[in-house]
Amino acid sequence: MAPRSCVSKDGGFVVGIHDPGFKITNLRENDHLHPLGTLADGTRVDNRDNFPTGDVEEPHADRIYEIANPFSFRGVTYVNSRWADRTAQAPETMALPREEEVSLLSTLENWFLENGIKGKQPEDLVRTLPKSMLIALANTSTDPRELVALAKGCCSFTFDGKGTTPTGLSFKGDTPARAIPVIHDHTLFEIIANNPFLPDTYKRAMVLTPGVQGKSEIVGEWQEEDSHVFEYLRTNSYIPWGHFAANTADDTVRYKIRDLTPADMKGMRHLCYQRIYAMTAQQLKIPLPGQRQTFSEQELEALRLAICSRLDEGDCDLRFNGSLWGWNFGFGFAQSGYRLHASHQQIHQQYAMVPAAVAAENGQPFDSYACGDLVADFVKQYRQGTGKGFFDNYLAAIRSNTRTDGQPDKASSLVVHEDENAILFVPKAQTSQWELQLMAKHSCGNILEADTAMRDSLDRGILMALTTLEALGARMVTNIEYSKRFDSTDTDQRLLYSFLPRLPHSPGAFSEAQLRWITGHYPEDFALACRSRLATALA
Repeated sequence: MAPRSCVSKDGGFVVGIHDPGFKITNLRENDHLHPLGTLADGTRVDNRDNFPTGDVEEPHADRIYEIANPFSFRGVTYVNSRWADRTAQAPETMALPREEEVSLLSTLENWFLENGIKGKQPEDLVRTLPKSMLIALANTSTDPRELVALAKGCCSFTFDGKGTTPTGLSFKGDTPARAIPVIHDHTLFEIIANNPFLPDTYKRAMVLTPGVQGKSEIVGEWQEEDSHVFEYLRTNSYIPWGHFAANTADDTVRYKIRDLTPADMKGMRHLCYQRIYAMTAQQLKIPLPGQRQTFSEQELEALRLAICSRLDEGDCDLRFNGSLWGWNFGFGFAQSGYRLHASHQQIHQQYAMVPAAVAAENGQPFDSYACGDLVADFVKQYRQGTGKGFFDNYLAAIRSNTRTDGQPDKASSLVVHEDENAILFVPKAQTSQWELQLMAKHSCGNILEADTAMRDSLDRGILMALTTLEALGARMVTNIEYSKRFDSTDTDQRLLYSFLPRLPHSPGAFSEAQLRWITGHYPEDFALACRSRLATALA
């Protein structure tokens, strides 16, 4: 039996249609009529519509499209036609509002001036606001002066001889090795340091200079053109066996995707490829090109080919036989104290090796988890159920897509960008209202199987995906890679990247906890909006 998927065995998309019509028995005993207010002419408005006298009949409720996710483990998407039809009238307008300029300091200065208040400093008032208001201001302010004032209130700086430019933080402790920065409010510190409008000199002093956030070792570096990236090692990591973070460096300040260059992206991804290739080669006793150096593109490709050749020989016992990659772009904090995204300062990407097995308490091993394993299990089930390769059918379905609502005169393509190796597209069933996916177009299941041309295509596709989403107004995006194990011989699985924006009015709630994803647009209209914004951003 084929697994649940919108990708049919014939290489097309299957879309379910709900056309609800029903009659509900009224079991209410009492009426509770109350006035709600009045119209402009004094006519009373009440709540009588909420208390019908008889049964309720709805002959034609909203049509709902039910689209099983291409991957059964990711649930089902529901498209409300009434919302989506409204969006389809002008899909090019699909976007979040631009960030407003916010400066309480300027507002207070003007108010003091207009009311003749002298001898008072607005900065002093700003710093005395309640905590929730300080959080909101630190998160939304676009005034560098205001952010500096807030920064000075939440930590202690050292300054240059003129007392104007911060050179670092004040520390407490009896020796430099045991020094701890003097931070009065860690929450405000984190929010302010994540605000792009904070002057770069303060960003460097607070969080960007290597070492100021801790003693994580820098074990890799990329420098090219105006790009500079450090590779940090997180030894005591929430990811077992440690992970790495490729951060744009303190002299390459990048908080927005529009500030990120192709060289920056290439640098972060190069460090990822280099680290994963090096750690895999060391397991296979393959010598590295050298120590204390960044591998060239040619050296990287030669090392990859040597690893693949050794794996093809078989009888390779890889203790770590997979990799993971992710990127939390953007930051947000609600004034209630709820953190809205997991990112920290600067644009960065995280990656790690994944072990093949983990031991239970009794010493018996079992398979260790990687999200790509879910794809591996699914594609095996798909082939068993259909006799076809899933990714071949998925690509065919994308190529032959017809509009979800069946309207022949409107946009039907799901593709945002593609080249000879990879395709960036809107999935038919989105698990985030603005989800994008990037997929290898031919057999390539992990970064070990990605040659130089494929790596270039993937790097470019990732940058285009984030460029598109930021151009639409997305400010927080989670990005993950689904890849197969290095020692797997299954050729059905392909590299897949998912880009999942967080939208202001779409918190994870009970529907999402059940893997029921609700959207208010047709995926074809979102793809049209993406193509339009990407073209403008690249112009």
